[in-house]
Amino acid sequence: MPPRPGPGTQGPVNMKAFNKNTLKRLLSYLKAYKFSFAMVIICIVAAALTSVLGMTYLETIIDDHIRPLLLSGSEDFSDLLMVIVEMAAVFMIGVVANLVQGLLMARVGQGVQTTIRNDMFRHMQRLPIRYFDTHTFGDVMSHYTNDVDTLRQMLSQSIPQTLSSVVTIVSVFVTMIVTSPVLTLFVLLTMTAMLQATKSIGGNSAKYFKAQQTSLGSLNGYIEEMIHGQKVVKVFCHEEKNKEEFDRRNKELQENGTKANIYANILMPIMMNLGNLQYVLVAMLGGTLAVATKESFITLGGITVFLQLSKNFTRPVSQISQQLNSIIMAMAGAERIFKLLDEPVEEDEGYVTLVNAKEEADGTLTESTHRTGIWAWKHPHRGGTVTYTRLTGDVRMFDVDFAYEEGKTVLHDVSLYAKPGQKIAFVGATGAGKTTITNLINRFYDIADGKIRYDGININKIKKPDLRRSLGVVLQDVNLFTGTVMDNIRYGKLDATDEECIEAAKLANAHDFITRLPQGYQTMLSGDGSGLSQGQRQLLSIARAAVADPPVMILDEATSSIDTRTEAIVQRGMDQLMKDRTVFVIAHRLSTVRDAAAIMVLDHGRIIERGTHDDLIAQKGTYYQLYTGAFELE
Repeated sequence: MPPRPGPGTQGPVNMKAFNKNTLKRLLSYLKAYKFSFAMVIICIVAAALTSVLGMTYLETIIDDHIRPLLLSGSEDFSDLLMVIVEMAAVFMIGVVANLVQGLLMARVGQGVQTTIRNDMFRHMQRLPIRYFDTHTFGDVMSHYTNDVDTLRQMLSQSIPQTLSSVVTIVSVFVTMIVTSPVLTLFVLLTMTAMLQATKSIGGNSAKYFKAQQTSLGSLNGYIEEMIHGQKVVKVFCHEEKNKEEFDRRNKELQENGTKANIYANILMPIMMNLGNLQYVLVAMLGGTLAVATKESFITLGGITVFLQLSKNFTRPVSQISQQLNSIIMAMAGAERIFKLLDEPVEEDEGYVTLVNAKEEADGTLTESTHRTGIWAWKHPHRGGTVTYTRLTGDVRMFDVDFAYEEGKTVLHDVSLYAKPGQKIAFVGATGAGKTTITNLINRFYDIADGKIRYDGININKIKKPDLRRSLGVVLQDVNLFTGTVMDNIRYGKLDATDEECIEAAKLANAHDFITRLPQGYQTMLSGDGSGLSQGQRQLLSIARAAVADPPVMILDEATSSIDTRTEAIVQRGMDQLMKDRTVFVIAHRLSTVRDAAAIMVLDHGRIIERGTHDDLIAQKGTYYQLYTGAFELE
């Protein structure tokens, strides 16, 4: 298998290009919600403008109503109440706009989150096996959970608040200039210091938030591996060793998270205190100007309004600084998501397809619109002609070389043939190349040199889904899915009837134990069939392959992890499954391959011996020594 890097391993990232390109791609997901997002922007603008407009009423209330009433001693408050009602109506418009904006943005955020998850899952289905061999499951899962959730928070909270803050800053700034240009200039000078603090702290925060996301993916990957391998951990008493490794990764996450949040958490207090200091200085300067000019420069109401405006000018800047951390973390998650979406999909240049066929009176094959029990390869040619080749399961390899990594060849000059109905066995130590050969037959990987022909057709010309539909695989590690026993058998052929699934179970020797389950075939399985024994799970795997009824079967050490008694039951099921099929068997227990038409002994990617069981025993070579126990498979 190809080497697997540590969880969360990532190369260096150009942050400037990353922010620009990632944000552009992220915003493209909002196209489907153009109307809703436009309404959100309108509501944000309305809420910001009404907030500023409402504050300007203070000058009128103080200078034109409260002060005259105090000086005259009048008790007629009707005009004052009318202005207060107008101000309340303006603020109410802002409240409604904020409510509508929040509802719409929540819907947009959830919609984009769903779309991104759908895109990731669809893309993941098209990724080659190589990707999953080189990435931990926990790190992949982290894209669907942590990374997507940070995006949702950014879209539903950070972006609206940032837009609102920008609109507020612009509207407040214009109003401040109208109210007092001199005080506005003073506010701008103090704001320069605040922006410098934001820039300095925000830059460090970005670096550590990205490191935090990477560390989180690494930790999740390790946790997933430990949960999956808990039995092995306990068998070898690795609890303390694993705890040390967990502590190391957890400590790394803690350090990155601490540094990220230190910068994030000190930013807001710094901005708030600078804002409070600015408020005091503006009040002192404004009061001095009002007294010195006898309010010809600025009135008491003007000072009150300007103080509110300056506070509302500082607050959005602080909010932008605060949301910047969430945006940075979300962008780091988005970069990881888009890195997954940019992974090259499995290439398929094949054009030969598998179709139902019928045999004409003259013996030729033609395509059939209904199931006939005859399968054929439909092979279109350049001249427009189409030929049909019966699917028989004739597999041949010619001088095949293969390497998982360039320069590190793992298969050397492998040639073999399997005629229809023959059983071919592969024997050899771990890493000899047995599983690699079967991975090349179903094109999980493509060969570096040589040829593989299936019924005389180069498999590179066959479309991968059609090729794999003609192959059945029973693995040593069984994967069952949440659902009924019937659903798990039907996974081999989704349109199979209940009767076909039951017949497949009988063929696999699984029917008896299934009928003893609480609800028989309708028994629900969960947790990868954790309530079943290893042998029962393997029998269901065989039944799943049997219902697909493929002409070629690959059995990858299917009985190596079960006891001898259970093996006999499973073996009988496999014997039924292998009848009249071309079969490739990988086995550690040599007793299971004695009846093979040919046994291939591999060593370091080369076939060093081949022949029947009797032929190889007579040669007294490596196979003989393995069979008699002089050597053992490792």
